[in-house]
Amino acid sequence: MAGLGGIEQSQQRAESAVGAAPCAAAPFAASAAPLLAEEVRDAEGAAAAEALERMGDPSAAEVRLASEPASAATARRMALSVVRRWGLPHLAEVVELLVSELVGNAVRHTGARTFGLRMHRRRGCVRVEVRDPSRSLPCLMPVRPMDVSGRGLFLVNELSDRWGVDLQARGKTTWFELRVADRFDRG
Repeated sequence: MAGLGGIEQSQQRAESAVGAAPCAAAPFAASAAPLLAEEVRDAEGAAAAEALERMGDPSAAEVRLASEPASAATARRMALSVVRRWGLPHLAEVVELLVSELVGNAVRHTGARTFGLRMHRRRGCVRVEVRDPSRSLPCLMPVRPMDVSGRGLFLVNELSDRWGVDLQARGKTTWFELRVADRFDRG
């Protein structure tokens, strides 16, 4: 629920399955793919764990990050590590994308030196928050096929179950929530 003076967007997502046709590949490539994917996951997991150890855990307390483009990668790694630790790997890609969008907006549009990242898990829901000192509200703009920027909040609106902005005395918190099916939510 958005706070006093905040805005909130609700989104009901239609469940759809997208099928992909199998591609023909050389036997070596087919057998090497799972091994390479596992190595990449291991490397990503190590980088994520290192980011949590060095910067802090956004599920325990707000983590402050420098307002620079490189912080988006750090925020993504931290969020991925938390989501995996919570046993919700099926949310990893969406969380990674949406964290990037909120962090990108905080870095590009607020003029702040730092921003905060916080993650909450409640039964049936994961909430990710990005706090910055600007009270300027983000604006959901229409997106046209040839637009090369301005898609961030559009993606947040389309992929999250709810999102919003809570205004505070000094700044705002932009957040999104993803529902977690009870069969996956054991915490």
